[in-house]
Amino acid sequence: MSTSIAPVMPRTPVERLRWAFSDARIVAGRELIHWVRNPVVILNTLLFPLVMVMLFGYVFGSAMTVAGGGDYREFLMPGMFGQTMVFGVISTVYAVSLNAARGVTDRFRSMPTSSFGVLMGRAVADMLTSTLDLVILVLCGFLVGWRVRNGIGPALAAVGLLLLLRFALIWVGICMGLRLTPEGAGAAWMPLFPLTLLANTFVSPQLMPGWLQVVAEWNPLSAVVLACRELFGNPGLAGQSWPAQHALELAIAWPLLIIVIFLPLSVRRYRRLNR
Repeated sequence: MSTSIAPVMPRTPVERLRWAFSDARIVAGRELIHWVRNPVVILNTLLFPLVMVMLFGYVFGSAMTVAGGGDYREFLMPGMFGQTMVFGVISTVYAVSLNAARGVTDRFRSMPTSSFGVLMGRAVADMLTSTLDLVILVLCGFLVGWRVRNGIGPALAAVGLLLLLRFALIWVGICMGLRLTPEGAGAAWMPLFPLTLLANTFVSPQLMPGWLQVVAEWNPLSAVVLACRELFGNPGLAGQSWPAQHALELAIAWPLLIIVIFLPLSVRRYRRLNR
């Protein structure tokens, strides 16, 4: 007759942290195996930004103007990088909601696992795939004529800002995914698309009407994109407003604020699921 032995639960903060990171590694590995076995999902997430780059770069690019002058393709690419990071929320929302609908989340919750560790595993997996998305999009940018003008150091800092934005929005996606059905998650792109347009992704806010310019300049995506343009050395008139003059600070502050708000909300929602 076999006897099951319950695992010893961690008591000290160090043990809890080690427990959480161990669970995160296992969950992240599980998610990555799913990506490898179903690469079509990654291709679908890449298809839209690649089509947009070609469309705006070659079809509309000749008719677009950049406030302050400069090549539109170089103006466009940091905006496309930022938009891709935002649209990554869609895959996060859908994957989390699908796991909840299929009972995967309930199975994790029935095990002696760390709530934070399970969600961090999801975040790590999404960060790895988002990094791959960004690398492929950067290579596509080089093909259409985009260039880095300020050297490798500032360019890596810009990439770090983009990934920080993605990491912050992962927690928004997890929080939404734990509340939505897979059908509802499929419509997550609807509020995100205007959010990425009401920013400096495709046109300078200085070319927008006055009230819309204010909305665009205070958009968190605008801060990240403008900071990336400055770090890459790409064209784009910053403007004289406070958010335009402090884009780098806001590009760090906005994602950190989002993490502080949505990470605890995600963990709380996970623990109270189905209550």
